Amino acid sequence: MSDSVLTRRVSRRLLLGGLAGVAGLGGTAAWALDRYLVEHVEGTVTDAVAATSAGTFSANGYTSASTSLSIEKVSVGSGADAVTYFVADITAGDATLIRSAFAKDSFGTNIIDYPSSIAATKNAVLAINGDYYGFRETGIVVRNGVAYRDKGARQGLALRRDGSMALYDETATNAAALIADGVYHTLSFGPGLVADGTVVAGIDSIEIDTNFGNHSIQGDQPRTGVGMIQPGRFLWIVVDGRSTGYSRGVTLPEFAQLFADRGATVAYNLDGGGSSAMVFNGSLVNNPLGSGKERGTSDILYLAG
Repeated sequence: MSDSVLTRRVSRRLLLGGLAGVAGLGGTAAWALDRYLVEHVEGTVTDAVAATSAGTFSANGYTSASTSLSIEKVSVGSGADAVTYFVADITAGDATLIRSAFAKDSFGTNIIDYPSSIAATKNAVLAINGDYYGFRETGIVVRNGVAYRDKGARQGLALRRDGSMALYDETATNAAALIADGVYHTLSFGPGLVADGTVVAGIDSIEIDTNFGNHSIQGDQPRTGVGMIQPGRFLWIVVDGRSTGYSRGVTLPEFAQLFADRGATVAYNLDGGGSSAMVFNGSLVNNPLGSGKERGTSDILYLAG
């Protein structure tokens, strides 16, 4: 049971305790069970076509007529200060080859699957965990050009069809306006890490939401983020953590600096912790929490062939 998706979901997202006795605890525990554990499907995805990998794979990269990809493993420090992270440098002649997929091809709350499993259904060249949209009920969610949720709440990231990326205020716009402006994907987690090539000030004191599991994202943590060097050229970085001697994780300013040092003009933080995962050619690249085991999530970003 300890390796089950349900247990992972409880251990990560609920700090309530005693849910095993939910039947005898009354309405509050029943509400918590329904809100944070029970799947609620709001719609199924009908446009999620599996990719066809028409390019050539190498041990740490991929090339095709329209894309190129290289993956670098970086290890620095030692002992308690060791940090290990993975950098995917992606050039996509067609930015719509950067796609999103939902767990079980369904949109809603508490619908999860392992990143590698979601990636396999799309024949993804490369994939990373997304923003875990399914844990919250707010945010603007546009994926593959389709609007699924339109409840602006925080700073988001927009990826346009022309390959450009921008941080934006969700509360100052809406999904229809974003799509009209050429936005193909939005991500809603944060915070923004890099703007105009500079690390964003104050990110070492930001909290994400106020709900269970996301109240604080500070300190040394495993992390996943996306960045853009220039339109059509992207950086996806996954940092492992919580594993002494292998990788402690990084702070948000340290994470932002990784992007800035590699020339990112904009970068954005995604869901992290045990969710941080990178999958390449069907195999898990990183080592989540030093255990080599993935945790279920609601969505991925992936590179189609």
